[in-house]
Amino acid sequence: MNSSAGSGNSQRADSGTGQKSTAKRGFAAMDEATQRQIASKGGQAAHQKGTAHEFDSEEARRAGQKGGEAVSRDREHMAEIGRKGGESRQSANRSARQGAKEEKR
Repeated sequence: MNSSAGSGNSQRADSGTGQKSTAKRGFAAMDEATQRQIASKGGQAAHQKGTAHEFDSEEARRAGQKGGEAVSRDREHMAEIGRKGGESRQSANRSARQGAKEEKR
């Protein structure tokens, strides 16, 4: 049986390239206000049911630490951040020196 023809997989593009379609469907296709409204109802229902999860400060700290570790594994990304910070600092120092020179006049 030919699995690519008539498989009913609506996420694949019909071009035969095997690439997924970029068209948004379902929740993703809704405007942001509608998404927020639906998500809010879900959160309210979870709180009423007693199954909602709330981070305590220690749990939030651990989650943030995990995220930071994951981001810092990308050396190229971290180098880019460092360059931007250095450029920003140089710019600020240059502006401060320029301002000091003008005050002396």
